[in-house]
Amino acid sequence: MPLSERQLASFADKHAGQIPFDTGPRHLAGPGDARHVTHGLAAAGWTTLSDPLDAEIVMRSPDHRYRLQFDPQSTTSAWWRLRAENSDNGPGWYAEFGKRVPAEVLAGLTDALIAPASPQQDPWEPVTRAGWRRDEAGAAHSPDSLCHIERRPMSEFRVHPSWHIEARDARDAQYPGPRIWHAFLDEHVPDHLVGAFLDALTDRSPLQRGMFDRTAHHSAVKEQSPLRPQQVVDAHTARMKTIRAQARTAPRQQTTPATRPAPSTPVQPAARR
Repeated sequence: MPLSERQLASFADKHAGQIPFDTGPRHLAGPGDARHVTHGLAAAGWTTLSDPLDAEIVMRSPDHRYRLQFDPQSTTSAWWRLRAENSDNGPGWYAEFGKRVPAEVLAGLTDALIAPASPQQDPWEPVTRAGWRRDEAGAAHSPDSLCHIERRPMSEFRVHPSWHIEARDARDAQYPGPRIWHAFLDEHVPDHLVGAFLDALTDRSPLQRGMFDRTAHHSAVKEQSPLRPQQVVDAHTARMKTIRAQARTAPRQQTTPATRPAPSTPVQPAARR
């Protein structure tokens, strides 16, 4: 089902009644509104497979290669799961994201997924541009040392490195505090998608949160935004129009998975530290 005017009106009703606060840094801004992700995919023609009355949302791309699952009742640390099936265009891959990952940051990846193919870029480039510190092992750390990005094999049985991003509360240098949220992208996730996620994560511009929205961490800075509530709604609506227009003009791809998607099976989660 395509994105409907009723669904856009529901988003507008919520955000038009909130006083927006600029909140940053992004890795501490909290989850925000999941519709930043799901509305974008629906506008691009993804269909919803789940029961409309179910808390879990399952969406599938028009070519049936990609599948997104959002489960806010999950008993695991991952609320978002994104899968790509093997196809003639490349191998399958898997990514997962914790419940407090900012939806706008995840939307950076999903917007790149539904956009026309872009040249492969160095995923580290936006991290370097944002001034995040790199250590001897190659990992990157946010200026406040609460968010960390590294590439390492998921296990001793995997040769190629995968991406592991975590935001953690601070205790001291030797013992990191509780995890706030995580992201795991396996070794086959295309570089331009990883780069889009890291670009959205390290962007210095604040995210908008309502006055009483919960943030991911007490040290997040919230200041009343110069934006009016209607401007927040208008920005979302304009983004949906852009995605719709992009989907209409994109060439129809006949790409099909190399094998029929099997029934959902448990996926090996990211290695825990």
